[in-house]
Amino acid sequence: MQRQPQVLVMNTVQKKEEGRKVQLENIVAGKTVADVIRTCLGPRAMLKMLMDPMGTIVMTSDGNAILREISVSHPAAKSMIEIARTQDEEVGDGTTSVIILAGEMLAVATEFMEQEAHPSVVIGGYVKALEDMLKILEGISKPVDVTNKSEMMNIIATCIGTKAMKKWSDLACTIALDAVSTVALEENGRKEIDIKRYAKVEKIPGGEVEDSRVLRGVMINKDVTHAKMRRRIEKPRILLLDCSLEYTKGESQTAIEFSKDADFSRMLAIEEEYVKRLCDDIIRFKPDLVFTEKGVSDLAQHFLVKANITAIRRLRKTDNLRIARACGATIVSRTDEIKEEDIGTGAGLFEVRKIGDEYFTFVEECENPKACTIILRGASKDILMEVERNLQDAMHVARNVLLDPRLVPGGGAAEMAMSVGLSERSKSVEGITQWPYRAVAKALEVIPRTLIQNCGGNAIRLLTQLRAKHAGAEAKSTWGVNGNTGELADMDTLAIWEPYRVKVQTVKTAIETAIMLLRIDAIVSGLKKKTGGASEAAAPVEEKEAT
Repeated sequence: MQRQPQVLVMNTVQKKEEGRKVQLENIVAGKTVADVIRTCLGPRAMLKMLMDPMGTIVMTSDGNAILREISVSHPAAKSMIEIARTQDEEVGDGTTSVIILAGEMLAVATEFMEQEAHPSVVIGGYVKALEDMLKILEGISKPVDVTNKSEMMNIIATCIGTKAMKKWSDLACTIALDAVSTVALEENGRKEIDIKRYAKVEKIPGGEVEDSRVLRGVMINKDVTHAKMRRRIEKPRILLLDCSLEYTKGESQTAIEFSKDADFSRMLAIEEEYVKRLCDDIIRFKPDLVFTEKGVSDLAQHFLVKANITAIRRLRKTDNLRIARACGATIVSRTDEIKEEDIGTGAGLFEVRKIGDEYFTFVEECENPKACTIILRGASKDILMEVERNLQDAMHVARNVLLDPRLVPGGGAAEMAMSVGLSERSKSVEGITQWPYRAVAKALEVIPRTLIQNCGGNAIRLLTQLRAKHAGAEAKSTWGVNGNTGELADMDTLAIWEPYRVKVQTVKTAIETAIMLLRIDAIVSGLKKKTGGASEAAAPVEEKEAT
């Protein structure tokens, strides 16, 4: 019988791994990433100090911030880090929980993989468990009155209580609620709360954290363009432009040939006339204040000062949009298209103030602002960075509750309720799928267990007691772990509630990530070539020895 010739299909510089080895490696990678931030869960969370290649130091207990700074090489670990970023973008909170839960979902699948169970069987159990978990969560959720300020403050305080900013909890809750309420916009029956674009956080080192506040308007790090322009205007008429108030220069090299002396003077006169026409278009509407995203020439400044108009140039597009939302102005692209309705009259005060060594422009006391600026003060940049991260989480919690006004108990109570509920339902699940289904119930206990461990409590004894509280005739789904003392407590009594939207997103993301990583049965990775180039790397050993 003729022997089959050997054919190399794969590139020789690629590495391929497949089978059970890959699945077990993925599980280990997922568990390793989860173990890195396990101690960052709850009010007794530890901080991590990270140093990037540039030498910048980051001190934080925020799961997403930690994982963003960590460099990993394993593809499964990279996808675990990606889910923290997705969770942060989607709901803004629960980044630590989602990584810990996803890591545990992978960990409980280890025994099935070692026993040569097919991944599809495990995945089937996980999918069924996810459906039932969402039903249980819906059952234990309760509605919340978003107009009740004290209730909203309690919800945000639950989020802040696990952060470094818990010392200034009341201040942080007030700032977060004010900022989110300001930027909330409802039109055509659709609610829009765009924190990223319209609630800008400005960090100014110096002062105390207690000096932080929400500005009913906009603050930008700019000064007036001319020394004689007014620095304080009450009830200003504001005009916003995104065109330059200077003569337009040629985009590429422009050559002009003059035939007589008067031509040069005429060209300069044309430039001046053009700038004067731009300024006349503006002056006709008598604004007190002009903001432009582009430049303002010296000549334009001269005309504007003569008309008692203050100009501020080179704004960011985002700042211009926020000023437009705050004072009711419309951004105009050409000066000859300005209309009276484009002028913003909603601001109560314009003032330039000096804070430290910098000049800041304030447009505040707006009538009905739909944009705001949060001014943060603090002793150092590290403190300000951590306060900003905590505040972003708090604002996202407020936003989530306004968009979906339902709550579930915190402190690991929701996870334990889902765990006990799945254990009960697993008796009715038929076939081999029952075992992965039960494994999910066991994995959910990782959140209350981690909370107990981070407080230094006895995890085995307290978890047994917590199971008993959730099971039986007198079962109550609000029993969880008090993250400060490490003892069991009724979350309803402690007023510790989490947004339903965050919990649903956490559970979905964790299980779907575990399913995705368990589906992988081969990893093909390209190896880096040696410095000598491809030809040298591929050269036969015999030739090297001969030379």
